[in-house]
Amino acid sequence: MEKPSGSHEESVVLRLQGEMIRGGTSKCWIFAHHDVVATGVNIDTLLLAAFNAADPRQIDGVGGASSTTSKAAIVEASSEPGVDLEYAFAQVGVGDDRVEWTSNCGNCATAVALYAIHRGLVSITSDTTTVHMINVNTGARLTGTIPTPDLVPPDEGTAAVPGASALGVPVLLGFQDPAGSTTGRALPTGRPLDTLIRPDGPVEASLVDAGAPVALFDAKAFGLGGNESVAEFAAVVPALTALRRQAALAMGLAGQDDPVSHAVPKVGIVGRPASFRTTQGVLVGQDEYDLSIRMVSMHAPHPAIGLTSAIAVATAAATPGTLAHRVAGQAADGTLRLGTPAGVVTTRAVPGSDGASPTVLLHRAARRIAQAELLVPVPEERSR
Repeated sequence: MEKPSGSHEESVVLRLQGEMIRGGTSKCWIFAHHDVVATGVNIDTLLLAAFNAADPRQIDGVGGASSTTSKAAIVEASSEPGVDLEYAFAQVGVGDDRVEWTSNCGNCATAVALYAIHRGLVSITSDTTTVHMINVNTGARLTGTIPTPDLVPPDEGTAAVPGASALGVPVLLGFQDPAGSTTGRALPTGRPLDTLIRPDGPVEASLVDAGAPVALFDAKAFGLGGNESVAEFAAVVPALTALRRQAALAMGLAGQDDPVSHAVPKVGIVGRPASFRTTQGVLVGQDEYDLSIRMVSMHAPHPAIGLTSAIAVATAAATPGTLAHRVAGQAADGTLRLGTPAGVVTTRAVPGSDGASPTVLLHRAARRIAQAELLVPVPEERSR
């Protein structure tokens, strides 16, 4: 038998402690900032190697080969009064040797909140504990409120979310004053409607920044209703991906010479409520929700909706003149029910104080899956 030909790049195996937690409909690897620094390696290099990002299957790493399972958070205690911790969110590439640091992830924030109470980053003094967090990517301020009966951090719970059949610890996630979190304005262009250009002509868009920058389009402009299955929605993902660049320029998120970001803005379509079946086959009637929404996650349809996107959609629906406001109904108490491929996600806006935009609340679930020592093969010249 002949020996395999070719040479392999020499690497050094580094050890990195991490914890994998499911937050909502995402899986997130969480690392302590001091553990990352102790490796002496650039964080992008470390994550790309740990996740095996360059391989679409991520077969030699801890990535899950999809955008919702290739996420990380780097966490450290905060010195700011009233804030327990700060975290940086990383969207790690799938078949793409790149890490995106330009956005936030509410599902990962859900996981970070559970991580924090287990790691002692916040004191447990009552039967419920609230973790106060800052996302350093965007400056967003969030809270995660978790039941802590008998002053004990929970490992299990009975909370469920659309898109995940497994149960978890209930987490009430709050986005504080989310409007303009990236650009400084809920409507970065100052208009509820803008016009972008695609190959077959102009298309209306609502460009909103709340929780995350989002570009929303009317489903009808793509020959859809907004209640399509993931497979049906996939047909228009290339067109929406092409419009993302124009939206980024219009919102001031990128300059003409900047590289294309596949993380911001988020893009999606909205439509009026109509009956549909979830990815699990459950029938959802048109009277069970207020707005149809289908979102893109990086290069593919999102199986549900990212929480930061949900915040932006809720803000858009409450803003007269936007496409979301045009097609949505909204309860007097600020509740908005979003019809996603996985089921109905409910948001509720609570009035802010001192001129702040409303805090938006969502019920989520989290579960700790693993504590592990990762053996990360870093190319030798990059480990120096």
